[in-house]
Amino acid sequence: MLQTFAILLVFQTVGEVISYALRLPVPGPVIGMLLLFGWLVFDNRLLPIIQNTTSELLKHLSLLFVPAGVGIMVHANRIGGEWMPIVVALVISTWLAIVVTALVTRALMRKPAPPQAEAAEAADSGAQP
Repeated sequence: MLQTFAILLVFQTVGEVISYALRLPVPGPVIGMLLLFGWLVFDNRLLPIIQNTTSELLKHLSLLFVPAGVGIMVHANRIGGEWMPIVVALVISTWLAIVVTALVTRALMRKPAPPQAEAAEAADSGAQP
């Protein structure tokens, strides 16, 4: 368990350093998460080490929303005073996410099947009476 936390903290720290050094508008933990994902895609030797502990963390993920809820309660006056820009930003970002998802899905559905898949489909349809 400690080894997993150490691995996660190393990736988070590297993400923080990259974010700070390059003055990126992306939080360091997000960059660290992307780095961990990339690492696992190319080299999955870390997966058996972190799998059990991270599965347990995901079971208790709802606890991580408590600080966000407290932050909303603490800044309720500010949110109340700036509710219109917040609502506009939420609506616009939601619509943008829907549009981008639809366009990407449409583009991927138009993508031609690889030649091996076409040959397998032809063989399957020819084998059926």
